[in-house]
Amino acid sequence: MIRRGPAAPVAPPTDASVALIRTLTVTVFLLWLGSTSIIPMLPVYIRSLGGTDTLAGLVMASFFAAGVLFQYPVGKLADRVGRKPVLLAGLGIYALASFAFLAPIAPTMAIVLRGLQGLGAGGAAIAALAMVSGAVAVERRGRAFASIFSAEIAGMAVGPLIGSIVGARHMWIMFLASGVMACAAAVPAARIIEPAEEAALRRARTNGDGTVNRLAPLHWSPSMTGALIAAAALGLTTGIYDICWTLLLVSRGATSWQIGVSWTLFAVPFVIAARPSGWLADHMDRRLLVLGGLGLATVFCASYPFIHWVPALMVLGGTEALGFAAAMPALQSLLTQGSEPSEVGRIQGMFGTTQTALTAVSAALAGAAFAVAAWLPFLSAAVLTAGALVVAAIVWRRVPGHVHAELHAVDVAPATVGDDLGVVVSPTSPPTGAAQPTVGVSAEVQ
Repeated sequence: MIRRGPAAPVAPPTDASVALIRTLTVTVFLLWLGSTSIIPMLPVYIRSLGGTDTLAGLVMASFFAAGVLFQYPVGKLADRVGRKPVLLAGLGIYALASFAFLAPIAPTMAIVLRGLQGLGAGGAAIAALAMVSGAVAVERRGRAFASIFSAEIAGMAVGPLIGSIVGARHMWIMFLASGVMACAAAVPAARIIEPAEEAALRRARTNGDGTVNRLAPLHWSPSMTGALIAAAALGLTTGIYDICWTLLLVSRGATSWQIGVSWTLFAVPFVIAARPSGWLADHMDRRLLVLGGLGLATVFCASYPFIHWVPALMVLGGTEALGFAAAMPALQSLLTQGSEPSEVGRIQGMFGTTQTALTAVSAALAGAAFAVAAWLPFLSAAVLTAGALVVAAIVWRRVPGHVHAELHAVDVAPATVGDDLGVVVSPTSPPTGAAQPTVGVSAEVQ
């Protein structure tokens, strides 16, 4: 059973933690500002090259495909060689792929270049989240993740708006700017100082002849398992919205500006609520935040096809963002709860792969389902997501929801928990002897 002790004293944030979160916030914002700016007009650009609508779809899908194929290997590489090199390499790959769009290319070459952009952006995102997971103290981790997510969503809110204004006739400007933004993001990232714990772990795996020993197997836990199930639920709903949200608004008679504003209305509340949601993740039961936030999104998803007034759809879309904002920092905190610093890259890679794969599958099926009936993709995703959340709740039933309960969970027997899941898992507290993070989080997200 879990023995709850008195709340552990919370160490103040250190200069290193302040610098880390500020740097990653700027880096992530610049990356996603540039990477999303080319999205609105990219299909039109592919047509201008002589490509078909089918080819345009393949180009857009290649970004997700790269994430499915490479996010876990990238996470494993981050655990092996360090997070900073992987972060810089991801930014570099994205920048080179963006600049390559400036050259005269065949339409089919856009599939490769967009895939490389997906590899670079996904690799950088995994490395950034692994840095937070491995270096920020658990009692401040929710606020740290909230800062990163708010920067990502802010970039995604501004980027498409800029791309739409520039237009397809001047796409070369957006490709150039996107590459420049990735290079600019690398400037603060290059100044990151590797945490002492991470450097010590890598030196311990390095032999005298320079070879590096293999990483130890992952320690599976109910906390991580439930988070991966929730990631699948998140991917299901994301894929539906990527394809069907605009189609639904068009079927309701929405104008172009209403469609654009509806996407912005989703992003703005997320950015505003990210800061308090990070605080909630560090002070409330994170399981309730995840299940409640994604459960709210599930209810909204099921209701949208039966609403015919466009302004109501726009407002409800913005309201739904509050649920996602409440869930994401808590979900990331649960994902790496009790994990060793040497594992978090692979864990983040698994999370990204799970979410991206379900997003891609959901998006691939959603268009055909919408053609049958407008309610079918939304209602189907809502039912599947609700089922996934029920499973996650069952898996999490013995997982400490509060951060301080997790810190004092000293009597959880691995065999007892593992019997319920049929797998060998680790306790929810860090293994004895594991390197403990000593870094706090930026004062900006407290």
